Amino acid sequence: MLTLDKIYQASFVLKDVVRKTALQPSPKLNPKSEVYLKTENLQLTGSFKVRGAGFMISQLSKEEKEKGVIACSAGNHAQGVALAAQKYGIKAVICLPDGAPISKVEATKSYGAEVVMVPGVYDDAYNHALKLRDEKGYTFVHPFDNEDVIAGQGTIGLEILNELENIDAVVVPIGGGGLISGIAYAIKHLSPNTKVYGVQAEGAASMYKSVKDGVRGRLNSVSTFADGIAVKEPGVNTFEICSQYVDDIVTVSEDETSSAILALIEQHKMIAEGAGAVAVAAVMFNKLPVEGKRVVCVVSGGNIDVTILSRVIERGLLTSGRTCNLCIELMDKPGQLREVSTIFAELGANVISVHHERASEKMNINGCFLRIVLETKNYEHIAQVKSALVEAGFRIVN
Repeated sequence: MLTLDKIYQASFVLKDVVRKTALQPSPKLNPKSEVYLKTENLQLTGSFKVRGAGFMISQLSKEEKEKGVIACSAGNHAQGVALAAQKYGIKAVICLPDGAPISKVEATKSYGAEVVMVPGVYDDAYNHALKLRDEKGYTFVHPFDNEDVIAGQGTIGLEILNELENIDAVVVPIGGGGLISGIAYAIKHLSPNTKVYGVQAEGAASMYKSVKDGVRGRLNSVSTFADGIAVKEPGVNTFEICSQYVDDIVTVSEDETSSAILALIEQHKMIAEGAGAVAVAAVMFNKLPVEGKRVVCVVSGGNIDVTILSRVIERGLLTSGRTCNLCIELMDKPGQLREVSTIFAELGANVISVHHERASEKMNINGCFLRIVLETKNYEHIAQVKSALVEAGFRIVN
C-alpha cells in the first residue's frame, strides 16, 4: 500500500542513488505566471526513472537480489533499471525491441545491463521479458504500475515542496501515470491546496480519456513523437491514484510540444525530450488556469534522439513564426528576383534557401514560382513581409 511514510523512506534510501535536481525559475515561458522548472532531465540517466527503479530494487529480498531483475523498455526505464541495478550490485536483464535506437541500446549497456534484442515491437519484447522472468526467476520491474516505483517517483514531490513555498500548482507529464501518481500523492498529503495537473500528448491520451470516462480504458493506437509517454493503457494503481488526487488532465499538440522544446533550448540552454516538455507546453499555451500563479513544471527527461531533435527544432521554428515558407509567383523577366530580395532586405528577413521553378500547371504561362525559406522574427514579421510583397504586385501562392 502506498503511504507518505513509504515516499519518505524512498527519499532516504535514494539519497546516494539519485541526484537531487534543482528548481530553475523560468520567467519568460509564461510572463503571466511565476514558473519554475523541476529539471529531472538533468537526473542521472537523463530522466526521473532511476528513482522508481532504484527504490523498488532496494526493497527486494536477498534471494530476489541474487536472482536479478528484468525489465522491458526502449528508453528511459531501461537505463533507470540498469543504473539502479548497478548501484546495488545485482544483475539486470533488459529486453528491447530490435528497432530500438542504437544510442539507447548502447546507453543501457554502458550501465552494465545484459541487453536482449527481441524481434518485433514493444509488446513482443514485453512478452519475452515475462517469459524470461518465469524461466529464470528474475523480478520484473514495472515501468509505472508498482507501489514502490510510484513511491520512488514521489520523492520529486517532496523535493519540490522542500525547495519552494506557497506553490499554487505542479504540472506533470503523464504516460502510464507512475510519475504523477507519486508526486500527486505526496503533494496532496503535505500541501492539499496545491493543484496537481497532468499533461498528455493528444495522440496518446490514455489517462486523460480514462479519467474523463471514469473507467480505465485502452487505446487502439498511439501516435506521438513523445515516445516516453506513448502508453496505450494506464496502470491499475496509477489510474486509481490519478482519479483521486489529480485535479485535472489536459492534452497538448505535437506543435505545442515542439515549441516548448525550442523555448527550453533558447531560454535555458536545456534539452528536453518530447515527454519531458509537455508540462511546459501546457503552461506556455495557457491550457491550464495558472495566470498569476506560482507554478512548477516537471521536465521529466532529456533523452531525445539527435535526428528527432533536429526535426523538432525545425518544426518549432515554423510554428513560432521564426521561419516561413513562401511560394511567390514572378513574371519571367529580368529584375523580379532583385525586387523581391530588396523587400526582404528592407524588412530584415533572412533568406535561408531558394528554389526557382519554371514549369507548373498552376502558374501563368509567362511566369515562374520562387519557393523561399525565410528566417523571421515572429508571425507579425511574416505578415509584414507578405503585405509588402502583395503591395509590390507579387502573388503569394501559399
